[in-house]
Amino acid sequence: MRHDEAQGAGTIFADFVAGTSWTDVAAQSREAKRSILNFFATALGSAHDPAVSAALRVLAPFSGAATSAVIGRPERLDAMGAAFINAISANLLDFDDTHLDTIIHPAAPVAAPVLALAEARGFSGRDVLVAFILGVEIECRVGNAVSPGHYARGWHITSTCGVFGAAAACAKLLGLPADQISNALGIAASQSAGIVENLPSAAKNVSVGNAARNGLFAALLAAEGYSASSRAIEGPLGWSRAMGDEPNLARLTGGLGQGWEIAKNTYKPYPAGIVFHAVIDACFKLRAKLSQRIDQIESVTVQGSALLLARGDRVVRNERDARVSIHHCAACALLLGAAGVVEFTDATVFRPDIVSLREKVRAQLDASLPDGAARVNIQLTSGEMLSEIVMAAKGSLADPLSDRDIEAKLRDGARLGGTNWDIDRIIDDVWRLDTLAGVSSLLRPHG
Repeated sequence: MRHDEAQGAGTIFADFVAGTSWTDVAAQSREAKRSILNFFATALGSAHDPAVSAALRVLAPFSGAATSAVIGRPERLDAMGAAFINAISANLLDFDDTHLDTIIHPAAPVAAPVLALAEARGFSGRDVLVAFILGVEIECRVGNAVSPGHYARGWHITSTCGVFGAAAACAKLLGLPADQISNALGIAASQSAGIVENLPSAAKNVSVGNAARNGLFAALLAAEGYSASSRAIEGPLGWSRAMGDEPNLARLTGGLGQGWEIAKNTYKPYPAGIVFHAVIDACFKLRAKLSQRIDQIESVTVQGSALLLARGDRVVRNERDARVSIHHCAACALLLGAAGVVEFTDATVFRPDIVSLREKVRAQLDASLPDGAARVNIQLTSGEMLSEIVMAAKGSLADPLSDRDIEAKLRDGARLGGTNWDIDRIIDDVWRLDTLAGVSSLLRPHG
């Protein structure tokens, strides 16, 4: 390593990751377990989705030794293939965890490779938790350093930053020394990609899968002696500037270990973009006020921040559009009083009554409202006006899902995904993950 690179972010991160032990992160383990439970909930719910099946058909003929489970399915792949597939399934329904400062979905790109590698190499549950917590820390810090401009410029931040978390976590799991961890992060910087324009399509999931797989690949290459710049993230010609942002160095590496990004994680009660949750909650409240007068709605106005409008003021052509639509979220919540997985499938998206109500919804900017908040105004044919505002949606840090809520979400996901995996065992194993000698029981299809 050249002397002028000695204090690059890669070096600082690597020293931190290499020097952190279970004792340092044990207090964060409950939140890590909640995140991993939520990861299983979303992965199981999508296990047999056509996008997952198609990716499996593509990768299976090229897989090496089948060491690692495809969650919710009987097939097995090599660790990099399993990491790719499981990251896709965990992210597919827009139902995964969310780090609100960055809108990163932390678990999919990190839990997928960590579990696949741990199963392949026999690492313990405690090893998995330490690696996972550190991976989330690194991906979210990188995201913090370039937010909000990075996402606003069109980079899909879960994918672009997730690869750093995957690399750090897998390097930790492999027990790499600090110089090799730094190299893994630098190699990851050359494999970061994903664009927001692709969010309504399966192409989004390719970049999330690649974040998981490429992070593992980076750690394995580093273990074999591949090198990289320790300033690959923040250097003059490094990742952050190449992708458009001057990084905030204080948010990148300042105060490592003094607070943990995983403590800011949140879990979705609805399988839609996080910025739409306040819209749904406000419409639930209005539905209760309306009683039997839903058919008297003349117009619905949803007010929110520029981010809400940029993400959700769209024409709905399919179920992927629906999961990022202000209009569809409002229509389902008002007409059906529900916003679960079924409400975002084609069967609901094209219901004539839903289509009709969607057409009565319009979005309006209210710059005074923060991201994540929404006001919904309804005008009835009688001229009466009803209004509700939600500043903190269910599932946010101010109104978090309980442990039982997340367990129920996992059970719902398993049922909707049509898996025959032993859900009670998964829940039990995740809660006692720090005591498990390995993760094979957690990733075994049957009891």
